[in-house]
Amino acid sequence: QVQLVESGGGLVQPGGSLRLSCAASGFTFSSYAMSWYRQTPGKERELVALITAAGGSTNYADSVKGRFTISRDNAKNTVNLQMISLRPEDTAVYYCKAQHTSFRLLNYWGRGTQVTVSS
Repeated sequence: QVQLVESGGGLVQPGGSLRLSCAASGFTFSSYAMSWYRQTPGKERELVALITAAGGSTNYADSVKGRFTISRDNAKNTVNLQMISLRPEDTAVYYCKAQHTSFRLLNYWGRGTQVTVSS
């Protein structure tokens, strides 16, 4: 049974930090690129950060460059998103996604974790 379970969301003040984690099970984690998306009501889900299957390359949305860092541990089947200098506009539900490196239609989503940046 494939599972992606996000954790680490919550309420934080502007300028604060959070670390999101995504625990994967039920598939060969090292064969999947991993990414974090976020979504706010009425808007499309947007890509925040991506890391390749072996972890050798990352990519970020312009809005989070220099503030967010994605990392993965293929031994523990986890992917993390370290977020610093958080802004109110970072408020969203954050989702973890697994995308197979060869079969583009093979992908999985977590259920999301809420991040709220507010004073």
